[in-house]
Order: sequence, then structure tokens, then C-alpha cells
Amino acid sequence: MAANHLIYAMLSDRGKVRRGNEDVCAAAPSDGAFVVCDGMGGAAGGEVASHLAADTFLAHLAPPSSNGSQPPRPQIRLTAAIQAANQAVYQQARQSPQLSGMGTTLVALLHTPINAAANGSARTSVNHPNSRASDPATLWLAHVGDSRCYRRRGGHLAQLTEDHSLVEEQLRAGQITPAQAEQSPMRNLITRAVGTRPTVETDIHGHHPLPGDLYLLASDGLTRELSDESIDEILSQIPYMATQSSLDATCKALIDAANAHGGNDNITVLLIAFA
Repeated sequence: MAANHLIYAMLSDRGKVRRGNEDVCAAAPSDGAFVVCDGMGGAAGGEVASHLAADTFLAHLAPPSSNGSQPPRPQIRLTAAIQAANQAVYQQARQSPQLSGMGTTLVALLHTPINAAANGSARTSVNHPNSRASDPATLWLAHVGDSRCYRRRGGHLAQLTEDHSLVEEQLRAGQITPAQAEQSPMRNLITRAVGTRPTVETDIHGHHPLPGDLYLLASDGLTRELSDESIDEILSQIPYMATQSSLDATCKALIDAANAHGGNDNITVLLIAFA
């Protein structure tokens, strides 16, 4: 059974150590778009980069006005929106010496419900109760950097993104162990960021959401403080058919737990539940 209806909640906190908050979470629910950015840079650079990237991304992701032509594929829309965000941050950094070198991570989801080709009516679990493997993906995940996306389905938590970081590359190459990665002094070194170069490579993947699915977008202020097991334990408190109040409460619980474990960085979470 395909899932088309969703609810969401988001929350950001500066943590217990940082003076400001360079994270951003934003949504354009009418466009099915959700994004988390974690900025970096001296002075106010990180905050400028994350806000500029999120705003530009959502503005360029808005679907074009209908003129009878086939709309761009989700992958093309996402790529164009992220490249626009990258250019906006890159150009701002070049024009403002005090912002030189700023950049941001970006992790985003785009929900594109299936439309029936014949009459344009939305394909729902009512008129199309069975989801097929041949159906096009309706949820698109894009990311740059080490902000993450997780999915909880059927009681199991899975990380859907791979960090674009030096430590992650070392792990994949077998050069260090997971335990060594946790203690590595290079944990903060990311290999891709929005706005640090004229263009940026983006990972984009399609998914098929099911009723009861829960998706989490998070900055590393959450995932550095909490293990996947701890995150899963908190998410497990959400009922199978989530409510708005349960999502709001869980966002707060995740941030409270990260702060209780140190709160060494800004913490941002965005939850999306499908029905």
C-alpha cells in the first residue's frame, strides 16, 4: 500500500556549548519539500550559509506553473535547487571577505505523490491500494555533507545517507574501526559542502514510503551525541500512526537527550511521518 499523506515536525537548538545556532530546518509542505542545513564558517558565516542555502533551495524547488508541459523529474528539480543554493552561498562568500570559506551541509526530502496519467487524479491508497515495485519512487532524498536521513520502518531504524566525511571514507576503506571513528580528531572534516566550490556533487536516491514510515533529518549535533540505538529508542515511542503532538514531543525528546549527553554542537531534527 502506497503512502501519500504525511505530517511533520521540526525543532532546532543551539546546544549547551555554542553561542549561536548555525543550523536551519525549513519546510515547504505544499511543495512536499523538507530540508536541514548545518552551516560552517568564521564569524557569522555558518549562520549565513545555512539560511541562504535553505531559502534558495526551497525557492528553486517550487514546482513551475502549469503550462501543459511535463514537469521536470524530481532528480532534476533537486539537482537544480541544490546547485542554485550552492551558487548563492559561493557568490555571497566571494563578495563578503568576512564570510570567505563559509559553507553548509544539506539534507532534504522531496515528496512527489504519484498521479494517474489518464485523468491527473492523485494516486492514493484508496484508488490504488497496492504499491508495486515498478511504481516510480515518490520520496526523493538528496544530501551533501554529514547531516543525515534515517528511516524507521517495521520497528527497524536504517540510515539512508552516507556521510561525506574523511572519517567515513576511512571506514569504508577499512583503515579505521567504528570505535576509532567515534574518537577520531578528524570527525568534523567533511569532504563535500554546499557553497565552498563553484559546483557541488549531490547524492540523490528515490524511495517508496509506506504507511507507518517515519523519516528523520538531523544535523550532526544529534548523531554525534546519540548512538543509533538511542535515537531508535526515542523514535519507538511514536505510535504506528503518528500524531502531530507525538512528533512535536519526539523532536523535543531527541534534542533534550542530545543536550543531556553534552550538547556540544547545535542540534536540529525534522521528523516526517507517513500514513
